[in-house]
Amino acid sequence: MKRYFSAPLVFLTVLALVIAVSVAAAEKPAPDKLVFKAKMGDVTFDHAAHVKRANGDCKACHDKLFKQDASAPLGFKTGMHKPAEAKQASCAACHHDGGPSFATKGNCKKCHVKK
Repeated sequence: MKRYFSAPLVFLTVLALVIAVSVAAAEKPAPDKLVFKAKMGDVTFDHAAHVKRANGDCKACHDKLFKQDASAPLGFKTGMHKPAEAKQASCAACHHDGGPSFATKGNCKKCHVKK
C-alpha cells in the first residue's frame, strides 16, 4: 500500500486548522454590555460606548487593564475604588480625579443601579 501523506503535508494541514480556529476565535464579536453584580447595585458596563470612545482600539484596555474575557474578575469591588484610583488600575485608569472620565467619588449612581 502506498503512502499518500507526507510529514510536511500533515504538518501544513494541522497548521492551517490551528490558524483557522484562531482566526474564528478572534473574530468573535465583543459584547455590547457586561453586567457585574455588586452589593451597591449592579454595574452595567457599556462596552460598545467605551470601544467607540477608544476609537476601536481594544489595546487601550486589553490586556493591560482587563483580560479580554467576560468571565475574568473586574478587580474593582467594594473597598477597591480608592486603591485602584491611587494605582490608576482597572476602571480607575480613566475614572479618577483629573482623569479623562468622571471620578468615582460622589458618582456611585452613575454605575451602580439597584433594582
